[in-house]
Amino acid sequence: MRVALIADIHGNLPALEAALAEIEAERVDEIVCLGDVAAFGPQPRAVLARLRAMNGPVVMGNTDAWLLDPQPYPYRDEDTARVYEVERWCATQLEPADLDYVRTFRPTVAIPLGDGDTLLCYHGSPRSNMDSIFAATPDDALAPMLAGHRATVLAGGHTHTPMVRRYRASLLVNPGSVGLPFTDTVRGEARNPAWAEYALLTRTPGRLDIALRRVSYPVDAIIDAAFASGMPHVEWWTKDWNRA
Repeated sequence: MRVALIADIHGNLPALEAALAEIEAERVDEIVCLGDVAAFGPQPRAVLARLRAMNGPVVMGNTDAWLLDPQPYPYRDEDTARVYEVERWCATQLEPADLDYVRTFRPTVAIPLGDGDTLLCYHGSPRSNMDSIFAATPDDALAPMLAGHRATVLAGGHTHTPMVRRYRASLLVNPGSVGLPFTDTVRGEARNPAWAEYALLTRTPGRLDIALRRVSYPVDAIIDAAFASGMPHVEWWTKDWNRA
């Protein structure tokens, strides 16, 4: 059994196409999207259409849920206001059929891996798509997030940070972000590198392999798409990208 995990696409079609091209060459049995699909990027409808054509399960991320009921963010600073205006623009791009598709996203997705092993997928945690799980999150903080949910592999996104760690008898996996895999520079600034991230699980008798992958793609393609899209604050949105 081979399962690919993708997450946090955020309206970036070139990154999604690069990840899916590599995944499809791996001949996986299932591709699961862990949510945050369309918001905060210049190609919300195109990404939704590509995922719909893929016909795989999708988890409801926090920004996916927001698109169904857009509400203003509490003002904290100018960046918060810009994020809201970009995401509000994304919501206005969606047609009724797009929103109907988003409504099919599920809080969790469970997949049998064989021989009693299971995979449980969510966005932040099974408790909430707003929870953040990191490599250093203490076990006692994880316990309420994962209470009542058991699986061989527990997989989520939300943090845009690739991770594999143990929690009790389970492995926790985060595939990173397809569309916004930000990194911190030595100055503490966030930069978006020229790669898309995903994970590949391979279950064979007596063996479980988990690989964190990244695939390069032409970042100029998403920058050009942003400038052509009519998205607000495009100069601000594109300034953090590392051009190829």
